[in-house]
Amino acid sequence: MKAFEFKPKLLTSLKNYSKENFMADLMAGIIVGIVALPLAIAFGIASGVSPEKGIITAIVAGFIISLLGGSKVQIGGPTGAFIVIIYGIIQEYGVGGLTIATLIAGILLILLGVFKLGAVIKFIPYPIIVGFTSGIAVTIFTTQIGDVLGLTETVLDANGQEILVPLKTPGDFIGKWLAYFKHMDTVNWWNAIVSIASVLIIALTPRFSKKIPGSLVAIVVMTIVVYLMKMYGGITCIDTIGDRFIIQSELPDAVVPELNWDAIRNLFPVAITIAVLGAIESLLSAAVADGVIGDRHDSNTELIAQGIANVVAPIFGGIPATGAIARTMTNINNGGRTPIAGIIHAGVLLLILLFLMPLAQYIPMACLAGVLVIVSYNMSGWRTFRALMKNPKSDVSVLLITFFLTVIFDLTIAIEVGLVIACVLFMRRVMETTEISVIKDEIDPNNESDLEVHEEHLMVPNGVEVYEINGPYFFGIATKFEELMSQLEDTDRPKVRIVRMRKVPFIDSTGIHNLATLCEMSQKENIQIVLSGVNEKVNNVLKKSGFYTLLGEENICPNINIALERATEIISK
Repeated sequence: MKAFEFKPKLLTSLKNYSKENFMADLMAGIIVGIVALPLAIAFGIASGVSPEKGIITAIVAGFIISLLGGSKVQIGGPTGAFIVIIYGIIQEYGVGGLTIATLIAGILLILLGVFKLGAVIKFIPYPIIVGFTSGIAVTIFTTQIGDVLGLTETVLDANGQEILVPLKTPGDFIGKWLAYFKHMDTVNWWNAIVSIASVLIIALTPRFSKKIPGSLVAIVVMTIVVYLMKMYGGITCIDTIGDRFIIQSELPDAVVPELNWDAIRNLFPVAITIAVLGAIESLLSAAVADGVIGDRHDSNTELIAQGIANVVAPIFGGIPATGAIARTMTNINNGGRTPIAGIIHAGVLLLILLFLMPLAQYIPMACLAGVLVIVSYNMSGWRTFRALMKNPKSDVSVLLITFFLTVIFDLTIAIEVGLVIACVLFMRRVMETTEISVIKDEIDPNNESDLEVHEEHLMVPNGVEVYEINGPYFFGIATKFEELMSQLEDTDRPKVRIVRMRKVPFIDSTGIHNLATLCEMSQKENIQIVLSGVNEKVNNVLKKSGFYTLLGEENICPNINIALERATEIISK
């Protein structure tokens, strides 16, 4: 096996790197940095952390992913897919628990890359990916209803006085909607207007400019409008970031959390979810980028870079990060062709954090909610979801189960159950394609291949039965022999049973056990088993298992002609 080589794309991209390449990367990096700013803030707040945490994640993780990654144009940072997971972890385990879970996920991603398992992620069924992605989109939309409508609740302050505060909702989907309906009489229509206006600006901006991100336009415009309304219109009921958060304008010091076995054991399942989701999203983004720029990413190197990013980012207070398809495509569309563009994007965000972050306190929460409403709509993939509903029922079942489990429960359960169901349905399909038939009279050579051979039919002697296995012989179909035997109980027992295995691509332990049991039962009934046409791979497995000791080498035949001769020889004794 070829040893794994860690080769970041940056190393090959710098060969023959020119001034023209740098200028293209510089412009793309600046634009992507500006595009990433509102998304990083929105994802951070929606995840349950302060706004600068989202930017810190985009800076640290974005820099590492571009520096060490296996894709030339991948842009890393916080994404909407993680919002639901992060929020749930913080609710149950706090920010410290999130840090530990992200570190564990980062280590898992590194191991996936080191052991060259990047290609394995691609085998996760498409209905599962669409199901949990659409489920996350619905959940993100649900989390923003409170800020879109400006819902409030009455609580008692330290002095025992009643005050209005933003509505705090339970973590689960149903609980959130029950809370929304209960407090629907507290709708703040000014908030609703700001959110609707933000959504309209984001949706209409591409008609006037493809390069300026609609989310940035919405934030700038609505921040100015709300500021003027507060200063000169006397409208102070619209919450801004500064009303809820104290914003830090600097990179925090690195803090390595204390790890203990109880925390690792409790957080390991959600860490697996973070790692799997991060791997899927980053490799999907890299694959999409490959198709646009005509390149080929290194999936294992990319996973290692993603893992390192998720180990380092939480040490600086960041949240889980992965490759972001929207930002990666923005990078490509604006001329970025090497990892230098991603590094510049991280530098732009760092400058914004250090010098412009205080201005973020004036951004309306309702505007950020509008940004996330658009994010959830784009993530929903409802057209793809609708198209998959026309697929076979098994795919539809996996899609709907994954979707509803994601929405009603959580992503960890959805992925686990979805994978189990997909595996069961896959085995069922394989079982349906594997056939076992019985031949007692003659074998037509024309049925042995796709060609007309015009040979005489092979006659099956009296006292011989030929069993044809067509397909994998694994635990899912091992009992078919027993079922077939029970159907033939009333017929005359043969002296020889020939088992044709020329169309058996592999056999597992259950299949071997089943064959061994068949031999033992047949020997007790004075019936000899003869194998015919065993391919090299299956032959090696049977030899290693010791099966041939039970059967005898003379009863292993390379083709049906020799197997019939051997059967005739046995009968004549």
